[in-house]
Amino acid sequence: MATEPIVTIRNLTKVYAQGEIQVTALHEVSLDIAAGEFMTLMGPSGSGKSTLLHIIAGIDRPTRGECHVQGVDVARLNETELADWRNQNVGFVFQTFNLIPVLTAFENVELPLLLTQLGRKERRRQVAAALDLVGLADRMHHLPKQLSGGQEQRVAIARALVTDPNLIVADEPTGNLDAHSAEDVLRALQALRRDAGKTVIMVTHDPKAAAFGSRSVHLEKGELTNA
Repeated sequence: MATEPIVTIRNLTKVYAQGEIQVTALHEVSLDIAAGEFMTLMGPSGSGKSTLLHIIAGIDRPTRGECHVQGVDVARLNETELADWRNQNVGFVFQTFNLIPVLTAFENVELPLLLTQLGRKERRRQVAAALDLVGLADRMHHLPKQLSGGQEQRVAIARALVTDPNLIVADEPTGNLDAHSAEDVLRALQALRRDAGKTVIMVTHDPKAAAFGSRSVHLEKGELTNA
């Protein structure tokens, strides 16, 4: 039986004002993303792929059109509602790891849980499970400087999934990594889909990285060239 898409986008347009010039980043984009997909957004620089990712994640708002995520039209939420929705539903992974240098891997991953009502024992359980899922259970007490770049990014992935969101969004997560470290990170993202049932949406310009996904969508000058 077919399931409802986790993301439904219809006629999505995003226009930025640069002085008196109007720049169209996305034009009439329509797209469905199934629950449990590992979908990659590809395209050259300036094609609109990061803009589309940010709208799906509730970081940016469209100028026109609809973006429903798990049945919620995120564009219609006010700022407070949007912040609460993001915290509960989306995990973010970006090109820069954004780890706090003086905190261990465990403590970095635990940070989002400190904003919840969870007790210490439950926080420890969720952090350990997240680090285990990305293959770093044996590195939880290491500082970022004691980890490789690939390991740091996997800590960032564990931090993104520790609150158990259904959707993980990743913007060029392998952009700062060597080939070996990049493969480790991409396999960790695959594991989120395979072992944890997460939906992963990743922006990349690298066809080798895109091959790790279950489907690729290409953007060119703000328009889909395939869906």
